[in-house]
Amino acid sequence: MADQTPTKPEEKKDEKKNLMQKIQEKIPDRDEQFEYVSIAVRLLVVFWSGALVTLNYLPKIPGLTSGEKQDITFPASLLASSLASFGLEKSAKKKGDGTYSVNSEDKPMNRKEIEAYLKSQDVIRVDNRFTLVPQGTEVKPIKIDPITNKEIGPDGKLKL
Repeated sequence: MADQTPTKPEEKKDEKKNLMQKIQEKIPDRDEQFEYVSIAVRLLVVFWSGALVTLNYLPKIPGLTSGEKQDITFPASLLASSLASFGLEKSAKKKGDGTYSVNSEDKPMNRKEIEAYLKSQDVIRVDNRFTLVPQGTEVKPIKIDPITNKEIGPDGKLKL
């Protein structure tokens, strides 16, 4: 008789697992699983939108493209935002010597520049004061004199 080794049921289970089950088995942390899936989706969007934008600029390919220019605004915006999610963004304009320059208008202000700007401007400070009053207590509105900006008492005179 030939030595027959029965196949284990565990081996059959491994063959029938789908992609998500394999990921869950190899990466037990749910946040990390989500990260890998999100990277895969973003890469899929990059390749799809990149292919559409590229096909729009190619000449007519029989059976693949019509040769007419299509509106690629949506795929182009998807491509730009997907690449930006990976940290790739449009940089500053290139100078003639191959280096990049950034206009001073495009640079963000640093702390010293913000402080200098605020000192040069008329800044309005809004001071809101709230008072917590127990429920059931009658609250009388406070009258403020518009000229002196002081509180007017119940007798109609300014409080000092």
